[in-house]
Amino acid sequence: MGASEPERIAELQAQVDQLKQAMVSHAVVDQAIGMIVALGRVTPEQGWEILKEVSQHTNIKLRNIAELILIWGRRGEIPEDVRARLEEALDRYGPTQVPEAARE
Repeated sequence: MGASEPERIAELQAQVDQLKQAMVSHAVVDQAIGMIVALGRVTPEQGWEILKEVSQHTNIKLRNIAELILIWGRRGEIPEDVRARLEEALDRYGPTQVPEAARE
């Protein structure tokens, strides 16, 4: 026997919520890749590799690294370990280094 109508509605709502979250995550990751591409003058594929590498070497989820990069773009703030790994990756893939954060 199949799921009841309320159970099926709850399942469908959960799926919709997961899809919405996936869309938001995808947008955040794409924006962070765009920043890496612009900063490092690398290809989008290299930007993706850099983002993955920073995530793996800092043991921070990829989406969270992407969020940190977007925050850095807005505020000039980024954790030192993430900054160091980002610089290392950009050195391997591109010609620039992460600019210094604005000092107040």
